[in-house]
Amino acid sequence: MDDALKTELARMAAEPPHVADYSRRRFIRGAARFGLTAAAAAAMTRHLAMPALAATPELPKITDFPDKLKGSGVVRVASYGGVFQAAQREAYFKPFEELSGIKVIESEGPDIAKIKAMVDTKNIELDVAELDRASVLNLVKKGDYWEDIDYSLFDVANIDANFRYSNCVAMLPYGQIFAYRTDAFGGAAPADNPDLWNTKKFPGPRSLQAGSGGLHPDLEVALMADGVPRDKVYPIDIDRAFASLAKIKPDVDKWWSAGAIPAQLLGDNEVVMATLWNGRSYSLIQSGAPVKAVWNNQLLKTDVWAIPKGAANAENAQKFSAFITMAVPQARLSYLIPYGFVNNKSAALMPAERLPMLPTAPDIKKDLLVYDSLWWADNLDTVLGRWNKFLLS
Repeated sequence: MDDALKTELARMAAEPPHVADYSRRRFIRGAARFGLTAAAAAAMTRHLAMPALAATPELPKITDFPDKLKGSGVVRVASYGGVFQAAQREAYFKPFEELSGIKVIESEGPDIAKIKAMVDTKNIELDVAELDRASVLNLVKKGDYWEDIDYSLFDVANIDANFRYSNCVAMLPYGQIFAYRTDAFGGAAPADNPDLWNTKKFPGPRSLQAGSGGLHPDLEVALMADGVPRDKVYPIDIDRAFASLAKIKPDVDKWWSAGAIPAQLLGDNEVVMATLWNGRSYSLIQSGAPVKAVWNNQLLKTDVWAIPKGAANAENAQKFSAFITMAVPQARLSYLIPYGFVNNKSAALMPAERLPMLPTAPDIKKDLLVYDSLWWADNLDTVLGRWNKFLLS
C-alpha cells in the first residue's frame, strides 16, 4: 500500500461517522487514482459506511411555523450526503421547503478550502454549509469569511449559549464517550473516567484515541481521570494530561486512529474498555454485543451551520438555520439517527426509550463537558508535538 493511499485511509478513518461515510463515497468514485477498482475501494472502506436507515418511524408533526421564517427564492445547502443527508432531508429539508416557500437546493461535501476560495473570488456557490466548528475558526483566523448569525430569528430561549456562536450555530451534537464490556468485571460497572484508568478494579486492555490521523488524544478524559473537575478542564494543563496518559499507557492495547476501531475491538472482546463516538457505541449495542456506554463526564461535540460571507441567499440561509434548530425539526432527526438535539424542548418529543441513546438527553447532557474547539485550534500543534514524543517515551 503506497503512502498516498495510507494517508487517505487514515484521514477518512479519523472522521466522525457521517463525514467518513461521505468521504468513503468520494474515495470509491476516485478509486482509479489509487490504482484500485471501485469494488476494491468499497470493500476496503466498508467499515466506514453508515448503516442504512431502518423503517422510518412516525416523526413528530411540525404544527407551528413562524411567519418570520417564510420567504421566497432558494437556499443552497451543503451537507454530507448518503444516509445522513437522507435523514436530514426527511427530518427538516423537505418540511422547510414546504412550509417556508423557500426551495432547498442540496449539494454534498462542504469543503473549507473551496469556501475560502469562493469568498475570496466573490463567486459563492452555496449559502449555508454543515461544518465542524474548528474549520470555521480556522477561517476566522484568516479573514472575514462568515456572516454573523441573526439570532433574532432563532428560538434562543431554548438553545443553550454554548451552542450559539457569533458566526455559526450548533446543529448536530454527538458524544465522545467510553464504553465497556458488561461481561468483563463480574457485574461491577465502570461509571466515570477514574474507572477507565483503574486497572486494579477493572483489569484488562484498553483502547484510547490517538493523536494522529486528524485525531486528538484524550487529554480531557486524562485530566478528569486524574481528579480535575469537569468545569476546570479548560484551559488544559498539557503537562498534567500527558502525565495521566502515561499512567494508563501500559494498559492501552491500541491507540485508535480510526473511528470504527474501538467498536470493533470491544465487539471482538480484544479490549474491555475504549473511548469512542456515541454513534459507534449505539451501533455496537444494537447489534447485541455485551457493551454499555458511559456518559458521565464525557465530551459533547457538535457540527454547525455556517453562512459564507456574501452568500447570495444569506437571508434565506438564516431562516433555514433557525428552522432546523427549532424543537420539532431537531427531534425528527434524533428519531432517525443517534445524534442529539440543540433545542431543549426537543427532549419532550422523544420516546422515553430513545433518550438514553442521545447525548443531549437532559439526564445525560448535564454531565457532559462541551468540547472547546477554540482551545484545540490554538493548541493543536503543541499537543501533537508532545504526542509524538509521548509515544516514543
